[in-house]
Amino acid sequence: MREFVEYIAKELVDNPDAVQVAEELRDDKLVFILKVHEKDVGKIIGKKGRTATAIRVLLSAVAAKHGKRGILEVAG
Repeated sequence: MREFVEYIAKELVDNPDAVQVAEELRDDKLVFILKVHEKDVGKIIGKKGRTATAIRVLLSAVAAKHGKRGILEVAG
């Protein structure tokens, strides 16, 4: 799942080398913390948060397939 989030983020941003994904376990949920270059935060969030919401939906689907719960946090 971590590789999945990283792949999507790298395809969306202008600085793919700056993309980092950290993974934490909180209350039986996998939390993925996505860090990108400051200039690329807007591309990850999108207009009215639509891009971030779409990534979260995809992450939830992949996590559910593995019987887990996935959450995405975006950090600049």
